[in-house]
Amino acid sequence: MAFDFATPVERRAPEGQYASQKWHRYAADVLPLWVADMDFHSPPAVIDALQRRVAHGVYGYGEVPATLSEALCQWSAHHYAWSIEPEWQQWLPGVVPALHFAAMALTQPGEGVLTIAPIYPPFLAVAERTGRLAQQAMLAEPAAPGEPWRLDIEALEAAITPQTRLLLWCHPHNPTGRVWTLRELEQLAAVVERHDLWVVSDELHCDLLLDEGARHRPLAALFPELAKRTITLWAPSKTFNLAGLTSACAVIPDPALRHRFAEATKGFLPDGNVLGLVAAEAAYREGEPWRQALLDVLRRHGTALEARVATWPGVSLSAPESTYLAWLDMRDAGLGETPAQTLLEKAGVALSEGAAFGCPGFVRLNFGTTASQLEAALSRMDALLKA
Repeated sequence: MAFDFATPVERRAPEGQYASQKWHRYAADVLPLWVADMDFHSPPAVIDALQRRVAHGVYGYGEVPATLSEALCQWSAHHYAWSIEPEWQQWLPGVVPALHFAAMALTQPGEGVLTIAPIYPPFLAVAERTGRLAQQAMLAEPAAPGEPWRLDIEALEAAITPQTRLLLWCHPHNPTGRVWTLRELEQLAAVVERHDLWVVSDELHCDLLLDEGARHRPLAALFPELAKRTITLWAPSKTFNLAGLTSACAVIPDPALRHRFAEATKGFLPDGNVLGLVAAEAAYREGEPWRQALLDVLRRHGTALEARVATWPGVSLSAPESTYLAWLDMRDAGLGETPAQTLLEKAGVALSEGAAFGCPGFVRLNFGTTASQLEAALSRMDALLKA
């Protein structure tokens, strides 16, 4: 089946009609390549399922259908070789709330929540928002331009104190696009066990591995001894472009840990989004052909971006191994301490500022858009960066 990833979708319609964070935050002449939200229609199977559910006409309180839980079990077994059970699943409206609930469930006020930067900005806010101690380690920067970011196990160990109780982990990594090696994951698992830490493994981008034939390895599946201390977070939101339907799942094998997490959510979460649950099931059951077509598009866009970056003086890129996000080092590009702001003001392209991820001087670029829109944005950046 052919899918259309080339025709631009009108997302800047009147705000009350199709309000979009990505397209309405900036002026109408700005091209937005910032937030992790693709400019593609979701899979036709998902749209069809939503239309059938909307046509029902009653949108009262829903519940997670057994068919959705089973669909996720089948997806996990087929794609990750991990046999999970329906009772391990706790569906909730988004991964970001899950990070905060995990901190409240597994730590006490004043105890340490450890993150590894650069990292998706909400990670960095969890400790402060929940009254915990914010702790941070850094990844090892690329040894040379184009080389990958790496887990610095010594820096991680040095950041751990007696107060540290929870590690927030991102696998694959946002924003660098790293798919961690087995050796890196083994080192991480050893540190977690040695220091008796809880782990939240945000695996939101795990279905967008860009190397053909690559297979995601969930942390809790790769190291069964970690399963009793790990909350795995999945969602169809990034893969199938469903973020606005707020549907995610915490997979928690250990009954005691699952109970603690569930107790922390009581009174803070609404019932499930009936449309989000329908979309999730349709995506996991029928979205695979669309996903494969999407991956082909993202590979081409990533290759085109790499070639373009190579022509920009003072800019380097470690090619992402997953997702549709590129992490660009612009510290030597002559754009000042806030390169994203400079690009916004002088080129009319909106990117994500690296400081929000814990790394000033970098930017995150979203290439999950049509080829024509990507080319238009890169041409604007050419004019500034080659000047």
